[in-house]
Formats: sequence, C-alpha cells, structure tokens
Amino acid sequence: MDLNFEKMNGLIPAIIQDCQTRKVLMLGFMNKEAYEKTIETGKVTFFSRSRQSLWTKGETSGNFLNVVSVKADCDNDTLLIQAKPEGPVCHTGTDTCWGEKNEADIFFLSYLQDFIEKRHKEMPKDSYTTSLFQAGINRMAQKVGEEAVETVIEATNGTDDRLIYEASDMIYHLIVLLTSKGMRIEDLARELQKRHK
Repeated sequence: MDLNFEKMNGLIPAIIQDCQTRKVLMLGFMNKEAYEKTIETGKVTFFSRSRQSLWTKGETSGNFLNVVSVKADCDNDTLLIQAKPEGPVCHTGTDTCWGEKNEADIFFLSYLQDFIEKRHKEMPKDSYTTSLFQAGINRMAQKVGEEAVETVIEATNGTDDRLIYEASDMIYHLIVLLTSKGMRIEDLARELQKRHK
C-alpha cells in the first residue's frame, strides 16, 4: 500500500471500526513506523502527537485492537482499519470514543453471512453449517420452514426469550439457504428498501 504520509507532515488519520458491529470505535493518527508496526503485529499502533512516540492501543489496559483488515481511501491519505476490540476502546472506559455501546445490531447479519460463506467455501468437517450444505437445498429449505413454525409457536404460546431464540434459528437457516443460492441478506434489505418507497 503506497500511503501518502507527506500531506499531514508525516501522519495519516486511521479510523478504527469494529469488524462485526461496524461501529466506529475511535480515530487515531499513524506515522509510517506506527503503520508498519500495526501490519507486523496485527495490533493497532498509533503515533501519539502529545508524547511524540508510538503507542499500541491496549499496551497498558489490555484492551487491544486486533486488526482484521486495512484499507486506504481514494487519496491514500486516510486508513479504515477493521478490528476486533478486546474490551472498551476509550480511555474513559466506554466502548467507543463517542460514548456509544458497541453491541451487535443489524450489521452483524452481514458479518454472519461472511462467516457462513467461508464455511461454504472451506466445508470443514464437524461443522453444522457444512452438514446443511452437504444435505442440499431441499433440507436447507425444510429447516427454514421448521424454524419458522417454531417461531410462530413461541410467538403465540411461548416466552419472549424463546421467541428470540427460535427467530434467531430461523434467520440463521435462511442465511444458509440464501448463501447456497448465491444470494446475500443485503439482497433482502434492498428489496425491502424498494418496497418502502
């Protein structure tokens, strides 16, 4: 990656985003050395402008940011780093530097489908998801139907906790079915967005 460190006197901003929730966790600055250390160690490292030295996020708190991906913007002068945080990110103890909770929301479904697609590609043994792909489209569709019925039963005669549990099963099996057909959960979002207009 050919980054432009000269534009801001040797520094580039690095936006840190949770790879699962897609929440923006923090913004820091990197010089070339901090960037290289980040790539080498897999832990986000910044250049502290106040201390004029490198610091790896989590080196004192234990709340490391484990790198999943690094992307440069169109001008090669800003980074978007997707990471898995170990604990709160902000020095104040909050999940993000904006005081937001970093909890799973609708974006997790996209992350989950990425994981299911990986399973589909690699087909590891002793994986329930692999067994579904191996069973074929009819079995996958049947499982969506079974889980839908169980969701209805819990909605009408069960508890809220069991309703969430069974509805989650239904969504998981639906994503497996979509993956087998070469479709994404985002395709459903786009269809619903069209209808919303």
